[in-house]
Amino acid sequence: MTEPTLSPAAVRRIRRRYEQLKKQLLGLDWVCQGSLMHEPPNAWRWTRKIRAKTVTVALSQQQAELYQQAIANHRQLEQILRQMRDLSQKVLLGSVQGVSKRPRKKLPKTTLS
Repeated sequence: MTEPTLSPAAVRRIRRRYEQLKKQLLGLDWVCQGSLMHEPPNAWRWTRKIRAKTVTVALSQQQAELYQQAIANHRQLEQILRQMRDLSQKVLLGSVQGVSKRPRKKLPKTTLS
């Protein structure tokens, strides 16, 4: 059996960081995927994928401002989730005893003709 690679102190540090990330998630407001394009004069377009098809919606200036924040929130959400996954993997693999690895079988060397 392989021994845990993370000390209890390291697990606690990772847990604290994980809890900070959870609080950041709670601070996010509306989230939305896609992108915004400004097309003069005063025309805004929100574009996103639905079932592998690109869909575009015309927006007012006020709607565009809301979508701009929601898209930024979505990007922040994805970044936070990526960090949470990385921390989770570190703890899940490194904090408890794992299985022992079997030694590799040595194959007999063959001569090439």
